[in-house]
Amino acid sequence: MRSLLNDPARVAGPLEQFEIRKIIPLPTDPSALDLSITNSTLWMAIGLGVAVLFLTVATRKLSLIPGGTQSLAEMAYEFIAKMVRDAMGTEGRPYFPFVFTLFLFIFLSNFLGLLPTIPGTPDGFHVFTPTSHIIVTFMLACISVGLVVVIGFIKNGLGFLRLFAPAGVPWWLLFLIVPIEVVSFISRPISLAVRLFANMLAGHIVLKVFAGFAASMITAGGVISIFAFLPMIGIVGVFLLEILVAFLQAFVFAMLTSIYLQDALHPAH
Repeated sequence: MRSLLNDPARVAGPLEQFEIRKIIPLPTDPSALDLSITNSTLWMAIGLGVAVLFLTVATRKLSLIPGGTQSLAEMAYEFIAKMVRDAMGTEGRPYFPFVFTLFLFIFLSNFLGLLPTIPGTPDGFHVFTPTSHIIVTFMLACISVGLVVVIGFIKNGLGFLRLFAPAGVPWWLLFLIVPIEVVSFISRPISLAVRLFANMLAGHIVLKVFAGFAASMITAGGVISIFAFLPMIGIVGVFLLEILVAFLQAFVFAMLTSIYLQDALHPAH
């Protein structure tokens, strides 16, 4: 907070927190493909590391009466397993690891981005939310929908195309229904990506704006500084809401992926 108070220009820029900063530039040749390690790369790796560490600790000493970490891991496991069963039945069991990994990665990417940055941390190492960039969410969505297409053709061959011609529709309506279904299917990765990206972006901007209000009122001094508690209350409220949104967006992404995988398994519906 002290660094923010001493630098009003930084407080005034709510979009600055989304800047991609290079940590390790790769390669050094500017004409080559940029493979630099950035703050986004770092925090995706941290999210992955936290997931691996959490599951490793939770399953290291399994017991009939689970402890806190094991209980939390089992709750997460059963929560996603039930969602997959409800969407795909027993046929969805082979795809549970993918859906569970997807949920855990998105949730941790969302949640870790809400942690406060330690004062004095170099710019490139500030807390960062990878899912606040649409290129990240779009790639996750493309992986999910791409897997649906691959599984659909492997399981059903050309019969997967029946997904675009719902059962029971009169033949003369297919000329209208098929293009609509094709456009709807193509828009799936876009809707998945934009929903997650927009929620993370908006929430972090609101938090930054409230923080800017609080810092400005404190530095103003006098009577105005007395009311600085108002935006601070707003920060707490939005922060708690963002924790809920971080979970809900990961859940919605995983749930829709499960539903799309069900379409791949049974395209004729």
